[in-house]
Amino acid sequence: MLFSIVMPVLNEAEVLESHLAHLSSQCTWHEYELLIVDGGSSDETVAIAERYGRVLYSERGRAKQMNAGGAAATGDVLLFLHADTSLPDGALDVIEKALAPPKVVGGAFRLCFNCNLWPYRLVAFTTNVRSRVRTLFTGDQAYFIRTESFRAVGGYPDQPLMEDLEIILRLRKIGKVVLLPHYVTTSARRHEKVGLLRTVLFMWYLRTLYKFGVSPEQLQRMYLDIR
Repeated sequence: MLFSIVMPVLNEAEVLESHLAHLSSQCTWHEYELLIVDGGSSDETVAIAERYGRVLYSERGRAKQMNAGGAAATGDVLLFLHADTSLPDGALDVIEKALAPPKVVGGAFRLCFNCNLWPYRLVAFTTNVRSRVRTLFTGDQAYFIRTESFRAVGGYPDQPLMEDLEIILRLRKIGKVVLLPHYVTTSARRHEKVGLLRTVLFMWYLRTLYKFGVSPEQLQRMYLDIR
């Protein structure tokens, strides 16, 4: 099984080198391609990325960048990984096993933060409970999707927010999505910048508004105001 790891980036030079080096060491014994999709970085992101994988260019926007990577991918499975999220050891083996049943079209990992303070552990716990009960995941949880299934649903919707929620809803219409018992580790840096409680409550608020029909464009304007 050939994996296409797609990583959207924008000015990630601060964290990219260490994460790509670790990722490369984890994937040594697997067939994979690494597609790093830049959305217009002005720092050393591209120079770093070129040392580890194939660099693609796209309009800025996570959905646009991930779709560009998905369109260029040659693998059987797409793994969408944020630049500040680390996979557990053996992740590709675990994904391959999870996709053995033909009815499974994709899934994600459980979440933990690179911070052991109890508020972060609580947020991760509640996220994982929601993921297990409702099979709804966040982009930080490293989505893996069969390439044919990704293309069957048209990829990520071209919208500035909630694209990760929307693609899971679409995938659930054509097959089964699963939550793996293994954990990815994502950086707490964005929560630390804005404030953990403020960030979590605000994202719950945005998801509620989206559920009741508020447009992703309006939600993005609200999201940018808080950053």
